Order: sequence, then C-alpha cells, then structure tokens
Amino acid sequence: MPGTVLGTCYVDLKSILPLGAREARRQQLNDSSVIISALKTHLVSGQPLEDIITYYPPMKAMNDQGKEVTEFCNKYWLMLDEKEAQRMYSGKEARTEEMKWRQWADDWLVHLISPNVYRTPAEALASFDYIVREGKFGVVEGAVAKYMGAAAMYLISKRLKSRHHLQDDVRVDLYEAANKWVAAVGKDRPFMGGQKPNLADLAVYGVLRVMEGLEAFDDLMRHTHIQPWYLRVEKAIAEALH
Repeated sequence: MPGTVLGTCYVDLKSILPLGAREARRQQLNDSSVIISALKTHLVSGQPLEDIITYYPPMKAMNDQGKEVTEFCNKYWLMLDEKEAQRMYSGKEARTEEMKWRQWADDWLVHLISPNVYRTPAEALASFDYIVREGKFGVVEGAVAKYMGAAAMYLISKRLKSRHHLQDDVRVDLYEAANKWVAAVGKDRPFMGGQKPNLADLAVYGVLRVMEGLEAFDDLMRHTHIQPWYLRVEKAIAEALH
C-alpha cells in the first residue's frame, strides 16, 4: 500500500554493534528521516548507534490541527565531525541543500501521494486491486479489502487534499513538485549529490517509488521531466546492491 517505507523501526543495537560495545538497549524510532540520519551517521563515522540516537531528542509539539505530535531535533543533520563531513559533502552548501530537500520531501512531496493515487474511485479501485494482487489475499478477503479499502481511501484522499490545500486537479501539484525537484538538481549533475545520489535523492525517489505500477506514476513520468533522473537513481541503487 502506498506509504512510507520506514515508519516504525526497532533498532536492536545488540545485533548491530560489534563485540565489546557497551551493553545494547532496544530502542524504538518512529520517524523514517531520523532512522536514515542515524544509520548514515553510523555508517560514515562508526559511532555506536546507542550514542547517535541521543543526538536526535524527541520533542512534543502541536501540529496545525491542534494535535500533539512528536518531532525530532536535528533529524535531517548527520552527526559528523569536520573531516567526516568533508568526505561526505563537496561543501557546506551541499550539506545544507541535502537537508533542505529531505525536509521538502517530508513536508510537501509525501502529502501529494495519497490524493493522487486515490484521486478518483476508478484509481482507488485500481490501486487496491494492485495491493490485493501483490498481497496474495484470499478471494473473499481480497474482495472485501479491495472495495472497502478503495472507498475508505478515496474519501480520506479528499480530506488530505483539503488539509494540504491542493489544487482541484491534484496532478498539477504533483507535476509542479516533480519539475521543481528536477530544476533544483539542474542540468550539470546527474544527482543532487553530484556523481552519486545523496540522501535527498533517495528521499525523493523513495516517496515516488510507492506509486510505481499505478496510473499516477505513469502520468508523472509522461507529463514531467523527472523520468531521466528517476531512472538514474534506480540504476545507481541496483548497482550498489550488487
């Protein structure tokens, strides 16, 4: 189902830290951006995860709807010393740019997904048909999930459209966001990270990838300039995994 890949993560420090590290504790992280920042900091610096997690303290705050939410300080910032940061980034501007666009992916881009995926009853049904097919539901369970799920998400998508002040045709917001991202990457580099994707590239790619196989994704590739960048990231990830 379209959504965030990393929603809640239990970090079992005992399974990650080398022998001789301090006694491991099981901790829960609920924010995908914090998880990514913490893991990347660990991979680059070698600092124990149990220490790194303390650099991202949770804080209670009220959102626009008056609901109490948990925010994490520094969540887009990698906790690196000067030498490690120099190895990671071409300059301070590159580090700031990465943070800015990771936050943009969380604060704006991700909120365009559900209203686009469930934009019409037909698209909602097609989305849940895909979910049921991939989830290998039984015949009865699949039918219930498809029709009830599609109806529910169609109605929810309308509320999300209003909450985030999207245009009447939510595709316009999606296309504008995609082209804004492509313009930010520019023509002189294959990725925002330069010759290889950085965390901003991966954040944007991760948000868009959940639409693959759906009409909204096909429309996005057809009506914006994002496809070449998207395919480059896809290829870079495939190469990194082999």
